[in-house]
Amino acid sequence: MKNSAKVVVIGGGVVGLAVAYNLARLGVKDVVVLERAYLGSGATSRCGAGIRQQWGTEMNCKLAKKSMDIFEEMNEMLEVKRDIELKQKGYLLLAFSDKEMEQFRKNLEVQSKFDIPSREVTPEEAKEIVPHLNLEGIVGGAFCPTDGHANPFLVTEAYAKAAKRLGVEIYTYTEALDIEKKNDKITAVLTDKGKIKTDKVVNTAGGYSQQIGEMVDLELPVKSERHEILVTEKVAPLQGPMVMSFSYNIYCQQTPEGPFLMGYGDPNEPESYNINASWHFLEEMTKKATRLLPPLKHIRVVRQWAGLYNITPDRQPIIAEAEEVPGFYMAIGFSGHGFMIAPMTGVILAEMIADEELSMDLKLDLGRFERGDLILEPSVV
Repeated sequence: MKNSAKVVVIGGGVVGLAVAYNLARLGVKDVVVLERAYLGSGATSRCGAGIRQQWGTEMNCKLAKKSMDIFEEMNEMLEVKRDIELKQKGYLLLAFSDKEMEQFRKNLEVQSKFDIPSREVTPEEAKEIVPHLNLEGIVGGAFCPTDGHANPFLVTEAYAKAAKRLGVEIYTYTEALDIEKKNDKITAVLTDKGKIKTDKVVNTAGGYSQQIGEMVDLELPVKSERHEILVTEKVAPLQGPMVMSFSYNIYCQQTPEGPFLMGYGDPNEPESYNINASWHFLEEMTKKATRLLPPLKHIRVVRQWAGLYNITPDRQPIIAEAEEVPGFYMAIGFSGHGFMIAPMTGVILAEMIADEELSMDLKLDLGRFERGDLILEPSVV
């Protein structure tokens, strides 16, 4: 293993690898990625794999739109040998109250500024898009035909291989144990395989990002909690778009291979590192899904799993350098949305580290929580 590096990235998920690739693309030499298990073994491999552009704030709309632009070009950009399986069949968002529908209309106004091709739909139009939809309680919705889904394993592999071709060193099954400092400046990362001297560290450790923060004496305002997902057997094509509701608390899509994949966020889930599956989730998820999408009651569940959401107080990520610790950069706290905005996150954080002009302005610094300058996104599931 190398004993020194210009930049050490802690966390080999899609965000960490996107940062590493973009650093190398910008000409930063001597970049190292540390992953304590296999690549993508954390939140990346356990996510719902959706890619949504329908947000309610300008910043999130820009991040999502630019990320989708990259997803659309990723096969060519990263010179992949295995297609990332991007499927753009849309997201159908459902409103169950007039108040929620009014928020959708406000969101649509923001989205239109960034050429996101979303539109309002009536309940009848929603049923035309998803014919097996149960319209009970639905007052309207919004639909974006270019939202979609990609394979997180293949996206992660694509970034990893492209980064390696540009000289990035990736060490799997290598755990970061501590970060050494001298006079408040980073000097090295201590791993279970040895020490790497460096003055720049990137925290992309997902659900364990707060532990990396503790290594530099930062109490990061993030928490981790379990979110569960299930997948069904393969069936013939039935549903094109992702069906999602914030108030009904569900997302459900049919993947390109045929299985349905679905989940919801349990409002009573405690903060923890628990990633065990539960019977409670299976029971509640099947009730929710079969009520909204009745034909699913005839499809068998194959398996379920859980992963960690790393959550900030405003459910917006922290993408910044820590003022308290120069050279300590973070892309954390994505609150379940890291995969879908990973491409643009990788671009922007790499530009920060390389001291390049940023492709877009961000106000996702760590200090916003102490200032009370929260960014409240109305469209989070």
